[in-house]
Amino acid sequence: MKKRVFTLAVGALLCSTLFTSCYTYTTVVGKGAKGEQKVSKWNHYVIYGLAPVGVSDAKAMAEGATDYTVTTKHSFINGLIAGLTFGIYTPTTTTVQK
Repeated sequence: MKKRVFTLAVGALLCSTLFTSCYTYTTVVGKGAKGEQKVSKWNHYVIYGLAPVGVSDAKAMAEGATDYTVTTKHSFINGLIAGLTFGIYTPTTTTVQK
Protein backbone atom coordinates (compact mmCIF):
# COMPACT_ATOMS: atom_id res chain seq x y z
CA MET A 1 0.00 0.00 0.00
CA LYS A 2 2.80 2.42 0.89
CA LYS A 3 4.56 1.68 -2.38
CA ARG A 4 1.42 2.49 -4.35
CA VAL A 5 0.88 5.80 -2.54
CA PHE A 6 4.54 6.68 -3.11
CA THR A 7 4.27 5.83 -6.81
CA LEU A 8 1.14 7.97 -7.18
CA ALA A 9 2.81 10.86 -5.36
CA VAL A 10 5.88 10.69 -7.58
CA GLY A 11 3.67 10.47 -10.67
CA ALA A 12 1.66 13.51 -9.59
CA LEU A 13 4.85 15.45 -8.93
CA LEU A 14 6.27 14.59 -12.35
CA CYS A 15 3.04 15.53 -14.11
CA SER A 16 2.84 18.86 -12.30
CA THR A 17 6.37 19.78 -13.33
CA LEU A 18 6.35 18.38 -16.86
CA PHE A 19 3.03 19.87 -17.90
CA THR A 20 3.74 23.44 -16.83
CA SER A 21 3.85 25.90 -19.68
CA CYS A 22 5.40 29.20 -20.58
CA TYR A 23 2.98 32.10 -20.83
CA THR A 24 3.06 34.99 -23.27
CA TYR A 25 1.16 38.27 -23.04
CA THR A 26 1.20 40.59 -26.07
CA THR A 27 0.03 44.20 -26.24
CA VAL A 28 -0.18 46.19 -29.47
CA VAL A 29 0.32 49.95 -29.12
CA GLY A 30 -0.86 52.16 -31.97
CA LYS A 31 -0.72 50.17 -35.21
CA GLY A 32 1.79 47.67 -33.86
CA ALA A 33 5.36 46.96 -34.84
CA LYS A 34 6.33 47.96 -38.35
CA GLY A 35 9.94 46.81 -38.30
CA GLU A 36 12.12 44.08 -36.90
CA GLN A 37 14.00 46.13 -34.31
CA LYS A 38 13.68 44.46 -30.88
CA VAL A 39 14.75 45.43 -27.37
CA SER A 40 14.50 42.90 -24.51
CA LYS A 41 14.87 43.28 -20.74
CA TRP A 42 14.25 41.00 -17.78
CA ASN A 43 11.70 41.83 -15.10
CA HIS A 44 12.64 40.77 -11.58
CA TYR A 45 10.08 39.40 -9.12
CA VAL A 46 10.38 37.57 -5.80
CA ILE A 47 8.10 35.21 -3.87
CA TYR A 48 6.52 33.44 -6.88
CA GLY A 49 6.12 36.71 -8.77
CA LEU A 50 4.08 38.45 -6.08
CA ALA A 51 6.54 41.23 -5.27
CA PRO A 52 8.15 43.18 -8.13
CA VAL A 53 11.76 44.21 -7.54
CA GLY A 54 12.65 45.66 -10.94
CA VAL A 55 10.16 45.90 -13.80
CA SER A 56 11.06 47.27 -17.24
CA ASP A 57 9.22 50.26 -18.71
CA ALA A 58 7.93 49.35 -22.18
CA LYS A 59 7.31 52.97 -23.13
CA ALA A 60 10.93 53.87 -22.35
CA MET A 61 12.13 50.78 -24.23
CA ALA A 62 10.16 51.98 -27.29
CA GLU A 63 12.24 55.20 -27.26
CA GLY A 64 9.45 57.50 -28.37
CA ALA A 65 7.94 55.25 -31.04
CA THR A 66 4.17 55.57 -31.41
CA ASP A 67 3.59 52.15 -33.00
CA TYR A 68 5.11 49.11 -31.30
CA THR A 69 4.32 45.69 -29.88
CA VAL A 70 5.10 44.67 -26.29
CA THR A 71 5.49 40.97 -25.43
CA THR A 72 5.95 39.81 -21.85
CA LYS A 73 6.73 36.15 -21.44
CA HIS A 74 7.85 33.57 -18.94
CA SER A 75 10.36 31.66 -21.06
CA PHE A 76 11.92 28.28 -20.40
CA ILE A 77 15.06 29.91 -18.98
CA ASN A 78 12.95 32.13 -16.71
CA GLY A 79 11.05 29.06 -15.51
CA LEU A 80 14.26 27.10 -14.98
CA ILE A 81 15.69 29.87 -12.81
CA ALA A 82 12.42 30.12 -10.87
CA GLY A 83 12.48 26.36 -10.32
CA LEU A 84 16.10 26.31 -9.19
CA THR A 85 15.38 29.04 -6.63
CA PHE A 86 12.13 27.32 -5.55
CA GLY A 87 10.10 30.41 -6.58
CA ILE A 88 12.03 32.85 -4.44
CA TYR A 89 13.24 34.64 -7.61
CA THR A 90 10.85 34.57 -10.59
CA PRO A 91 11.98 36.54 -13.66
CA THR A 92 10.04 37.32 -16.85
CA THR A 93 11.20 38.86 -20.13
CA THR A 94 9.71 41.92 -21.83
CA THR A 95 10.42 42.47 -25.54
CA VAL A 96 9.47 45.64 -27.42
CA GLN A 97 9.39 45.39 -31.20
CA LYS A 98 9.28 48.65 -33.16
